[in-house]
Amino acid sequence: MSRSAHPAGPRHADVLPEGRSAASAAPAEDLNALDPKVWAHTVGRDADGVVTVGGISVTQLAEEYGTPAYVLDEADFRDRARAWRTAFGDDADVFYAGKAFLSRAVVRWLHEEGLNLDVCSGGELATALSAGMPAERIAFHGNNKSPEEIERAVRAGVGRIVLDSFQEIVRVAHIAQSLGKRQRVQIRITVGVEAHTHEFIATAHEDQKFGIPLAGGQAAEAVRRALQLDGLEVIGIHSHIGSQIFDMSGFEVAAHRVVGLLKDIRDEHGVELPEIDLGGGLGIAYTSDDDPREPHEIAKALTEIVTRECEAARLATPRISVEPGRAIVGPTAFTLYEVGTVKPLDGLRTYVSVDGGMSDNIRTALYDAEYSVALASRTSDAEPMLVRVVGKHCESGDIVVKDAFLPGDLAPGDLVAVPATGAYCRSMASNYNHVLRPPVVAVRDGAARVIVRRETEEDLLRLDVG
Repeated sequence: MSRSAHPAGPRHADVLPEGRSAASAAPAEDLNALDPKVWAHTVGRDADGVVTVGGISVTQLAEEYGTPAYVLDEADFRDRARAWRTAFGDDADVFYAGKAFLSRAVVRWLHEEGLNLDVCSGGELATALSAGMPAERIAFHGNNKSPEEIERAVRAGVGRIVLDSFQEIVRVAHIAQSLGKRQRVQIRITVGVEAHTHEFIATAHEDQKFGIPLAGGQAAEAVRRALQLDGLEVIGIHSHIGSQIFDMSGFEVAAHRVVGLLKDIRDEHGVELPEIDLGGGLGIAYTSDDDPREPHEIAKALTEIVTRECEAARLATPRISVEPGRAIVGPTAFTLYEVGTVKPLDGLRTYVSVDGGMSDNIRTALYDAEYSVALASRTSDAEPMLVRVVGKHCESGDIVVKDAFLPGDLAPGDLVAVPATGAYCRSMASNYNHVLRPPVVAVRDGAARVIVRRETEEDLLRLDVG
C-alpha cells in the first residue's frame, strides 16, 4: 500500500480491500515479530515471549486491570507530541485534535509538551479547561455549536473559534458583543478537494456538512460579513481536506485555493489575514503495508507549499497551524483482549472471538478500516492460520480485524493485542448491548496507572432513571 492509498478502506468493500483475497494474502515471515511502524516505541517481547510495553508485561496488565483494555504508552505519546512541535518550530502552531482521544491526563501532557488543543464540543472544552489547558491555547471547532457552548468558549477566552456557517458568524458575533468581548475567529471553508480516503472522513468536497464552500463566492462573502462585525476579529482561514491521508498533493491544491482567497480578501478589503490552518488528517500505520510520513517531512512540505503559493500571490506568508490528532495518539496505544472462542470454518478462515468488539472499536464496521493483530501472551512456532477477529456483540458486523494471520495453536485464554488503536476507538466507544467501556491504562517507565477507568454496571444503571 502506497502513501497515496487510503487505509480507511474501500468504500464498498466486502471483506478485503480491492485486489486482495483471503486466498492470496500471505502471512508474515515471523508471526511473533512486532513491526515498529505499527506498535508504540516501547513495545517489545520479554525473554518468555510475552509482549511488554513501558517495561510491563501484558499478562501483568491483564491481571491487574482486566480485559479488554486500551494500553497507552505515555512516553511514546510525549515523544510524538514533541516531534510535531519541534518539526514546525516557533513560527507555526500545532493543535492536537482532541476528538481523536481526550482525557485530563492527555490535556496535561499536551500542556507540558507545548502543544495547543482543538476541541469540537462543550464536553471536550470542559475537559480541557478542567485539566488546566490555558484557554488562549484552545481552538473551538464544530458545525453546529450551541449558543451555550459558544458563550462558555467566549467567556473562557478561547484563542479561536472556527466559524462553520453564515448563521454561526452572526451567532458568535452577537454573543461576544453581548459579553463585551471581541472574539478571535477563523472561517472554515471547503475548497473542493476530496482527499483519497473513505467518503465519511473526506471533508473538503462541497457535498458535506462542514465549512462554507469556496465555490460561488460563498467563502468570500462569509469573510466580508465577518470583517464588518464588531464582535469578531478575523485572524485567518481554516481548511481541512480529510483524514488518514498519506499523499500531500491534496494539501497543495487546497493551499493554492486558500491563498487565492487570501489574495482576493486583500485586494477587496485591504486586509492580509495573518493565519492559515491546514487542518490535520495525516495518516498512521495500521498495518505493515502503510507508509506514513514523519512530522519533519510533513512540516517541510506544508511550509514550502504555503510559502510558494504566497510568493506567487505576492502575499506575506501567514502563520501556519496544523491539527494532528490521530498522528500523535493513534500509534501510542493498543487494545488488549482475551480470546474466548476459536471457531474454524473449513476452506474459509477461523473466527477468533474476543471479549470486546465494535463497542470499543467501531472503525472496522464504520470505515472498513484495517488493523493488525498479534498473539501477546506468548510466542508460537505453530503454522499460521487465516483468522477474523470478532467481538462478543450480537451483530454480524462486529469485526475488529477482518483478515489476519495468527498461530494455528491459538486457544481460549490467550491474550491478543490490536495495535494503533489510540485514536477514534475510546473516543467513539459505545455501550452497545450494554457492554461496559474499557479503561485506558497509561504505562511509563515500569509503572502503570488508569487515566480513564473501566465503566461499571452501576455507571449504566445510574443513567437509567426508569
